[in-house]
Amino acid sequence: MKELVLDKEGMSDSSYEQPLPAEWASRTATGTYASGKPVHGRWHVYPEMAAAGLWTTPTDLAKFVIEIALSKKGKSNRVLSQSTLAEMFAHPPSASDFGIGFGLPANRPGEFGHDGADEGFQAMLIMNADTGQGIAIMANSDNGIAVASEYVRSVAKEYGWKYGNEGRSEVQQMILIASLKGADAVVRRYDELKNAGEGKKRPEEFVLNMIGYRAFMQAGKTEDAIKVFEKNVKEYPESSNVYDSLAEAYAAAGKKDLAIANYEKSLQLDPKNQNAVEQLKKLKAPK
Repeated sequence: MKELVLDKEGMSDSSYEQPLPAEWASRTATGTYASGKPVHGRWHVYPEMAAAGLWTTPTDLAKFVIEIALSKKGKSNRVLSQSTLAEMFAHPPSASDFGIGFGLPANRPGEFGHDGADEGFQAMLIMNADTGQGIAIMANSDNGIAVASEYVRSVAKEYGWKYGNEGRSEVQQMILIASLKGADAVVRRYDELKNAGEGKKRPEEFVLNMIGYRAFMQAGKTEDAIKVFEKNVKEYPESSNVYDSLAEAYAAAGKKDLAIANYEKSLQLDPKNQNAVEQLKKLKAPK
C-alpha cells in the first residue's frame, strides 16, 4: 500500500503499520465512545487490516479522492486508470447505490464517497468528480458521523454545492433527538412520522435498530436501548432481527430471562440465526 498508493499520492501522514511506531503513536488521537469515555488502550488494533487498519488524516483522504476524481476524468493515472475506475463506478445489479469500494448516490451524479467507523472513531468522505466539490471529516468519537452530517450541510450551503445542502433526513433528525432527548422522545417522533400525512408510512425497521445501538447501546444506556428495541418489536413483530437486538439489550441490562425469551423468539422466526444459538448457550450455561 505504501509503495503502490500512499507514496504515489503524497499521503505522507498515512500508514498501515501495526503496532504504530512510537513517533506515530504520539501523534494519534484517543478514540472515545458516544458517552465520552475513552477507548481502553486509546484504540483497538484490528486484525482486518484492509478494512480497519489505516491511520490517516483528513488532508490525506482529500488527496486520495482528488486523485480518484482526476483519474475518472482521464487527467491522471498515478494509481488507477480511467478504465479501471469506470468498472469500479459501474453499479452492480445487487447494489444500485454502491460500486466497488465507493458509495455512488443515484440522485447525485458524479458523487462518490465512503463513511467509516472503528471503535471510538468515525469518518465521512465525499467527493464529486463532476463539480470538484468534496470534504473529508474525521472524529475520534462514536458520534462523529452525526456531527459530520451537520458540517456537510453547512459547508454545502456556504460554498454553493449543487448537492448536499438539503435539510436533515428523517433518520438524521431521529438520531439527533436520541442524542439530545433520549428514548422516549425518539418513540414519540417515530409515532409522529408514522401517523403523518395520508400515506402514514412508518420508518423502516433499520432506523430504530440503528438508533438503539448507535445512540444508546454504545453509550451504555441499556434502558433507553430497551425502550427503542421494544418499540421496534411492536412495529415489526415478524422480524427475527428485532428480537435479537432486544435480547442483546436485555442481556446487557442483566435481565437474563427476558434475554432468553427474545433470543428464542428470534430463533423461532429465523432458525439460521447463529448468533441467537450461541447467545442462548451462554445464557443457559451453568455458572
